[in-house]
Amino acid sequence: MPIIKGIRVTEEEIIAYLVDGRTISVPLAWSWRLSEATPEQRSNFEIIGDGYSLHWSDIDEDISAEGMLYGIPARRSKHGHPYSSVIGAIV
Repeated sequence: MPIIKGIRVTEEEIIAYLVDGRTISVPLAWSWRLSEATPEQRSNFEIIGDGYSLHWSDIDEDISAEGMLYGIPARRSKHGHPYSSVIGAIV
């Protein structure tokens, strides 16, 4: 399982740096919440779950390293469920 040690969010990508030296990147558009967030909101994140996931409290977004690795984009909820935008499963 990939473990995140750091990230960078640009205008185009979400880039995760893993403890084993690998880098994973996905298009920013895969997270509609991050796409619509301000640069300040994008930079306000925390690494959670011992490095397995990322959380942006300002926009209530969670992204797992595994979801990034396997390319599982966030979906907009039809019903507005607060956890529908999670990329990948957070166990």
